[in-house]
Formats: sequence, C-alpha cells, structure tokens
Amino acid sequence: MVAERTDTTATAPYAVRSTSGPIDAVVDVPGSKSIANRALICATLANGVSVLHNVPGGDDTAAMLDCVALLGAGVTTASDDPAAVTIQGTGGALRPGPMTLHTQLAGTTSRFVTALAALGSGPYEIDGLAPLRARPMAPLHDALVALGAQVQPGEAWGHLPVYVTGVDRTRTSPRSVVQMRGDISSQYITALMLVAPYLPGGLKIELTTSLVSRPYVAITSAVMASFGADDVQIDGDVITVGPGSYDAREYEIEPEASSASYPLAAAAVCGGRVLVRGLGPDALQGDAAFADVLASMGCEVGRTSAGTFVRRSGDLIGIEIDMADLSDLVPTLAVVAPFATTPTRITGVGFIRAKESDRLGDLAAELRRCGVDAIELDDGLQINPGFGRGARLATHHDHRLAMSFGVLGLRVDGIIVEDPNVVSKSWPNFWTTLETIGADR
Repeated sequence: MVAERTDTTATAPYAVRSTSGPIDAVVDVPGSKSIANRALICATLANGVSVLHNVPGGDDTAAMLDCVALLGAGVTTASDDPAAVTIQGTGGALRPGPMTLHTQLAGTTSRFVTALAALGSGPYEIDGLAPLRARPMAPLHDALVALGAQVQPGEAWGHLPVYVTGVDRTRTSPRSVVQMRGDISSQYITALMLVAPYLPGGLKIELTTSLVSRPYVAITSAVMASFGADDVQIDGDVITVGPGSYDAREYEIEPEASSASYPLAAAAVCGGRVLVRGLGPDALQGDAAFADVLASMGCEVGRTSAGTFVRRSGDLIGIEIDMADLSDLVPTLAVVAPFATTPTRITGVGFIRAKESDRLGDLAAELRRCGVDAIELDDGLQINPGFGRGARLATHHDHRLAMSFGVLGLRVDGIIVEDPNVVSKSWPNFWTTLETIGADR
C-alpha cells in the first residue's frame, strides 16, 4: 500500500495565462476514471489475469489500486508503460480482514470498495480524508444491510468511516431484492451492480424514483459484459443482474469524456479548433455528448476514428438544458455560458450539491467573483451573458471546479486558481496541457 495522501497542505495558487486569439490544438486526455474503476472491480473478482490499458494516473484510480491490492488482487504496473496495469484476480475470494481500506478523497472508489467489501469475510474499515467523510453514503450502507452485510458506522450513520463484514455467500436463496432512490448518485447503483453476480441468486434493484445519470449505469452494464457478466437488464425503474462471475481479459480504457470537456470547451470559449484524440464515435461514456451541447450553442462538431473535435468561428448562443445525464459537466458549461449572446439555463441537477463541493452554490459564488451573472436555482443555474474581471477563485476541494476555472482563464485575464493540485484527483497534468492549449500560435 502506498503512503496515505493528505490534503492538509494547500498548494500555491495558479495564475492562468490567457490567450489572445483563436486556438488550434490536439489534446490527449487521461483514460476514463469511471471505466477504469469499474474494470478494476471486475478484474479483481475475475479468476485469472487481466491487463488494463490506458489506466489513468489520478488519485482516485491510485486509491482503487491500493484497495484491491489489499483485498488480494495482484497489481503490477508495466515499467515501460505506467498506464498498463496487470491484475491477478481473486476469483471472488477476497483476503479477509481486519484491514483498513483508505479511499483518500475518492467518492467513486469509496462506494465501489464498500460494496466489494460486502463480498469478503471482513471486518473491513473503509475510510477517507475529511471532505470524503462529509459526503453521503447512507443509501449504499442501507442497501448492504438489506443484503445481509454487517455495517457499523465509525462515527455517524451513512458516512465514512464505516466497518463492513460481508454477506453469507454460501447460502442458497432466490435473487436478492433491494430498493433505492434513482434520483441520487448513480455510484450507489453501480456499486451494487458490480458485485451482484457474486451474490447468491444475483440482485434485483427496484428504483423508487426516476433514474438520473442513466448513462453511467449503462457504462457499468457495458463494462460488466466485457468481463463476461452479461446477464444485466435495465428495464425502466428495475435493474436485474443474474448470478455468475467475471472472466479475466485484456481491456482498453477509452479517454475520459469528462476530462475531454475542458479542452473542447476551450475551443468554444476562445474560438478556433481542438481535437481530443481517441474519443471516437463509439465512446461508451454519456459525457461524450458534451460536444453536442457545444454544437447546440453554435460550434461545429465532428467525430472520427481520430477523435472528437470542436471548432468555433461565429457567436455562441445560450441554451436551456436539463443536465441530469451530464451532471459532472455543469461546471464546464457554466464557464462557456458567459460568452454566449443569450442566457443559458441549466436544470435537473439539484443532486450535484453533494459532490466534492456544492457544485451549484460554490460554483455560482466563484463565478460572481469575476463578474459573471450566475444565478443559483433550486435544481440548477442561470448564467447571463457577460463577464467583467479576473479574480482569485477557490476550488472547494473540487477538481472539476478547478479545471473549469482554468478554461475560463484562457479568455478572462487575471484568473488565479487556489489549490490547483486538486486536479490530481483525475488529471495530474492538466495545467501543463492547458498551457499547451492556450499557447499563442
């Protein structure tokens, strides 16, 4: 296990260098964190050796690798290619506790690992740094209790740290059934889906409200199928997963569509053209649709085997959009919107207040610091045209706010981003890439 990462020492503020004209760039973004963490769970439970390619190097994935190694997976990184990771699977037999699984600041990792721990004999302590301890986990903890796991809070119910001892997997029983709200983070649903093949009889998840972030659930199903667990049905408000197991395999992780939103947004903000290499027309990730959002604002968009490009030469226009299925990209759209000629109204995303930051309140407050007319709504934001000045902007422990403010700074002179190293969560080299995108040509 690597040394524990901490967030106790803030890094020096980063002054974004604005660019004077249209840009022209080809950008490589890290592999998809969402896909990588799903694939790592599948490879850990599989019987045999899997090789994952284009594994991202961010903190969230590093935390996942630490945790699955503790749980008994063999983890080897290629010396000549740190993005190639070999996983010797456990065959579903996890190393027993007691042990502590530290997930640092990674919400996805903490939820996936908590569900994974329910397949082991335990006891397992799942914990994270202070901002992660504040994030909600109750729907998952409640569901694991319903499945027969022992779940004991370390401090407050529904938060980390939590102690988990697994379900009795030797019993013979019909398919387990749990109920869960669908209008909360899809990470809870994905966590249960990923472990469901190893539950006696599989699992049926009954959603009591409409499912948000449906594309992320579709990603989960696709990754599971790639590892041989293809008995998954997503039918309205019911998700069923049949019993089975995962097969070891070689697996290529596509570029992170959420990360791709920032260089694509840079083309919209600054004018010119940006190509994100490798994000092709067959991308699994729903966030790849962000390019279409930019198209609706007046940009030209194309997808080929080389990747996805965005080009802007004329004016941007504001839009009204429900971003429930693109919720991670609200900050990205929010920094494009001030440069449009008409207002932009974002709805359907009240649930993102419980992300790494309050991605509505904190985002709106920071945008107003630099003269953006950002109005917080119950379930979204309205952003009116115009901006005024540079400012020093807080990131609120949120990598997506930091990267979005970087894009804003390409067009607005004087943007200073506090604690810029928060981007290490998903894209450690983001600032270097941003400088390349914004270099005057």
